[in-house]
Amino acid sequence: MAEVTYYTEEGLTKLKEELQYLKTEGRANIAKAIAEARDKGDLSENAEYDAAKEAQGLHEAKIAKLEEVLASARIIDESNLDTSKVLALSFVKIKNKKTGAVMSYQLVSETEADLKAGKISVKSPIAQGLLGLQVGDIAKVEVPAGQMELEVLEISR
Repeated sequence: MAEVTYYTEEGLTKLKEELQYLKTEGRANIAKAIAEARDKGDLSENAEYDAAKEAQGLHEAKIAKLEEVLASARIIDESNLDTSKVLALSFVKIKNKKTGAVMSYQLVSETEADLKAGKISVKSPIAQGLLGLQVGDIAKVEVPAGQMELEVLEISR
């Protein structure tokens, strides 16, 4: 059984939309490419046909993977969450004690993580170090560059 993963409503909607696209337009595009390659003659020596069939296999594998993820996906009811601690879906403002840099992140599932948008995976080293902490607590986090000390400044939803 797949591991249960928690999502925001927005994140789960994006996954469902992607799956719908892959099942409809994506499959239609693959079928069209296979048909065009088949029309070019002898299939035993047709590299374009082989490539299209391989692309179809990869496409179907991606659909199966997304269906598996969606089967184990759960939406977190944010109204019942404790805002005094850092949890999944928390918005957290932290300060690097060494450099003084202040950063804000939202802790999200792995598939929703997007550093440019300020969303980090709950499975990342920084998020793992922050989970369960309260405002004023200091997390010591092991990162590739060494150990970081991060102070939790603010937690919100």
